[in-house]
Amino acid sequence: MTRNPAAGIVLSTLACFAAHAQSPVATGSYLGQTPPGMEARLFAPGVVNLGLYTRDLAVSPDGSEIYFSVVIGGNKLTAIAGTRLVGGRWTPPEIVPQLGIPGTSSIEPCISPDGKRFYFSSNRPAPGKQPNPHDYDIYYMERAGGGWGKPVNAGEPVNTEKGEYFPSVTRDGTLYFTGPGPSGGDEQIWRAPLRDGRFGTPEKLPEQVNAGQARFNAFVAPDESYLIVPIYGMPDSRGATDYYVTFRNADATWTAPRNLGDEVNTSDANEYSASVSPDGKYLFFMSGRMPPVADMPSPLTLAYLRRLHDTVPNGDPAVYWIDAQVVTRLKPAPPAPPPEPR
Repeated sequence: MTRNPAAGIVLSTLACFAAHAQSPVATGSYLGQTPPGMEARLFAPGVVNLGLYTRDLAVSPDGSEIYFSVVIGGNKLTAIAGTRLVGGRWTPPEIVPQLGIPGTSSIEPCISPDGKRFYFSSNRPAPGKQPNPHDYDIYYMERAGGGWGKPVNAGEPVNTEKGEYFPSVTRDGTLYFTGPGPSGGDEQIWRAPLRDGRFGTPEKLPEQVNAGQARFNAFVAPDESYLIVPIYGMPDSRGATDYYVTFRNADATWTAPRNLGDEVNTSDANEYSASVSPDGKYLFFMSGRMPPVADMPSPLTLAYLRRLHDTVPNGDPAVYWIDAQVVTRLKPAPPAPPPEPR
């Protein structure tokens, strides 16, 4: 399966949001949304999900900031938008100011568990290098007051002349990311420890993580206890790329990947970006779903298609959420202790 990373120029404003809907004023945690149970629900319609291609939701550890990626025109325009809880109210989503550079693309936000770093993937040129729209690198910004500082390229050995995507970080600063295979082939999941402020040599994760015909965009739990990995080409797939979980054992090995099930996975091919809320309660995931055929007028009308274009679900990827037990329930039971001698 070929990855389809965002490319093209970054949106400099959120005029597209205003064109689709006027976001209502939101209050309360998680944009005032009613928490989901074990049935997936659309997250924050009218605020985050507006009918646009939306993915990559990240929440700050204190729950006061939410970021997400917006893609337009088949990846010709991409941006990372954010909203903050200020005075008990969420601000209207806006582009992260440091990332609004025309001619570049930024995607896949990740906030470190300590809230001090904002990671993302971007094709903005690294210092001293010529622009290359196909070369995405891992970047980060340090916390600066109530905002973020200047973007910093994570540098070698994490970044290469090939593409690096989807940063995800543990409590001790270990970076998980998607990068090219050892010979430059199919993308693999890599792990780079943070030592004395610098990333060490990345190690490729074993076959329990790098499973199937293609895999990418792994989310790591802050305590490194599990990975959620979108994998294509598994025998129990619902039809395309599905979300799987693999748990880390005490000896640093990983369990075989387990499909997250029908509550999350469908036959849709756009299921390849997931994260878990900092409090561990909710799984956020991207999926491109359609309304039931039974809810459509027969015959179809142009007016209906126009309305569908500006609503969710409409077939374009959107962000859903569900109780994180859909992940944790799959953890294998510990082995039974050996019988005591008689």
